[in-house]
Amino acid sequence: MNLLSTPRHRRWVTALLVVGVALAAGCKETPAAPGASGPSSGTGTITPGPDAPTATAPGGPSATAGAPGPSATPSAPGTPATPATSTAPPTASGGWITVDAAAQAAATKAFFARKPKPVTGNPVTVPEFNVGCTTSHHNSDDPIVLPKLVGASHNHTFWGNRSTDATSTAESLRASKATTCNSPDDQSAYWVPTMYQNGKVVDPKEVTVYYGSRLKDPSRTQPFPFGLRMITGDAKNQVDTADKQGNHFWCAGIGGEIGRSADKTFPVCAKTANIVRQITFPDCWDGKHLDSPDHKAHMANGDHTGACPKSHPVPVPSVSFVISYPLSANTDGITLASGTSFSMHADFFNAWRDEALAARVRNCLDQGVKCDSAGNF
Repeated sequence: MNLLSTPRHRRWVTALLVVGVALAAGCKETPAAPGASGPSSGTGTITPGPDAPTATAPGGPSATAGAPGPSATPSAPGTPATPATSTAPPTASGGWITVDAAAQAAATKAFFARKPKPVTGNPVTVPEFNVGCTTSHHNSDDPIVLPKLVGASHNHTFWGNRSTDATSTAESLRASKATTCNSPDDQSAYWVPTMYQNGKVVDPKEVTVYYGSRLKDPSRTQPFPFGLRMITGDAKNQVDTADKQGNHFWCAGIGGEIGRSADKTFPVCAKTANIVRQITFPDCWDGKHLDSPDHKAHMANGDHTGACPKSHPVPVPSVSFVISYPLSANTDGITLASGTSFSMHADFFNAWRDEALAARVRNCLDQGVKCDSAGNF
């Protein structure tokens, strides 16, 4: 999600980071050992695509737990309650994970029958809510691209659900209540390639996951179905784009950018600023699949009219990671586990509690206002 697509959005994201501190091809990785991926329990079979990254990822640290973020009280549930969308098992064919059409239709109907909570106070008129997260752990697993293949990926840095590994399914994520995000109702898994500086792991100082809408009319946005997964960015991409816009690391904080790293791929920030990366996912869903062979085809961005295309007609929240790394003036020697900075990519595996997600989407996004991590105005 490019919340920075307008000056207004860049201003409030930058301002937030100043106060708080001062990613189409897909995440394709080559298994370390030959063999096809096995089915993920309860979620069908996911087959990795034929492409593989051109860079060899360095090994990473063993799993290390981080401190969980503070808990937040969820907003009061609305009525009627939205039925869980995970009651009927999905089916799989050739890497397409198909939702139960009847169950999804019932969930959608119930969602739009909800009466939104009346807006109180004077909230910012930006359709958005967020969760604040800290690093959970690291491992060389990818339960979306390489399910059940332990250690077959380049190293990833995870936040959110503490249990995420190669064997994770939607059901296992929901069964695990431990999260490093500040909403206990968000049991989703989030990950990106691990960052290194001169071979040493650099963990994010903090991560804010924004759920918003970039569509002209956000009022028909509905929650993701339970178990939806997607990736954005390209792990194989090791060079800048022709328009030189491929590197989106930037400086947030007082003083901002004051130069470039020796290899010109990272900004050098003032000592009062930090290196930041924003990674945005599509916000239009085909309404039929929890996943696709390349983990992208079931999702799309809004078209030139600001609406979802006919091929992907269902507006869902646009997920955006804003990742702040504790690096400023010294930005030489930075690499990612997937290669250069241009290989940055991200993964999202939805395991929100249905009611909590529905309340936030209906109250905040559909009404076009900004809410906090607890879903309050």
